Amino acid sequence: MNTHSHHKHDGALKILKTARGQIDGIIKMIEEERYCIDISTQLLAVISLLKKANTTVVNKHIETCIREAVVSGNIEEKIAELETLMKYIEKSL
Repeated sequence: MNTHSHHKHDGALKILKTARGQIDGIIKMIEEERYCIDISTQLLAVISLLKKANTTVVNKHIETCIREAVVSGNIEEKIAELETLMKYIEKSL
């Protein structure tokens, strides 16, 4: 796994913090034995936020890491990483 110190994921971090707040709310809903459909609706909202955070991270990767790999001529490793990622995405749909 590579470490990244050259770019920030502020957008994804903000989305994840929102998701964390919603998860806390869902836990409270379950503890209070709230209506199942209301809980499920909130769970789906969190899943949507997590997908959005992932898209934000991948887009940042394309904008920075892939661009750098193209410039340096080391694109094959990045293509292999994206192919692996696409397999994970396919499984998560």
